[in-house]
Amino acid sequence: MPMVKSDVFGKIHIPDGLTTLAAFLDWIDTTDLPEKLPVRFHMGEVWVDLMEEMFSHSRIKSALGLALGDLIENGDLGMYVPDGMLLANGDADLATEPDAMFLSNASLRSGRVRFTAGKKRGAVATRVVGSPDLVVEVVSPSSEDVDVAWLMSAYHNAGVTEYWVIDARDEDDLRLDIYRRAAKEYLPVRKAAGWVKSPVFGRSFRLVRTESASGHPRFTLEMR
Repeated sequence: MPMVKSDVFGKIHIPDGLTTLAAFLDWIDTTDLPEKLPVRFHMGEVWVDLMEEMFSHSRIKSALGLALGDLIENGDLGMYVPDGMLLANGDADLATEPDAMFLSNASLRSGRVRFTAGKKRGAVATRVVGSPDLVVEVVSPSSEDVDVAWLMSAYHNAGVTEYWVIDARDEDDLRLDIYRRAAKEYLPVRKAAGWVKSPVFGRSFRLVRTESASGHPRFTLEMR
């Protein structure tokens, strides 16, 4: 039985035989995993993210929630889904926890995306099943290859309309890249003076870094 050890989550045992999406989902439904432990499955492989950086990851997610959450909820565009919710898609053989998702009203009404509770006792909705309109991933040192390489391919196979990749690890090179889904791959949306337009929202966005009163990085997702 493979084991991963983390200073944050302790020892995590990954049983043999998790080679199918069904087996993986059954494992996470029937095992008491740490609540905040991000686990992913793609085409027979299990990935575990062991830690999260405060100033290049967690603070970015806060900025996303403030800006996108407000835009989506106040505009009644659908549903903003923060991190911690599992996304499962059988066509892509994928189960993962994105840093953020957007589910439009049209996608929810048509059944393009839906919620399921799996086998967790007393649960009502523990995962999103289907193809979100938008998925966001924030790059960390342990997830760079995952976010930029195989997750991009996986999300395309899952029918995700738009994919955002944010990289705030280099204070001199803050990046927000938006990719739109084409027939065979994602295509990058061209930037203009630091702004990049989201086809899904019909708005342009840029990520700005400033300094808080405590001297720590603060991020704002601006839109126009």
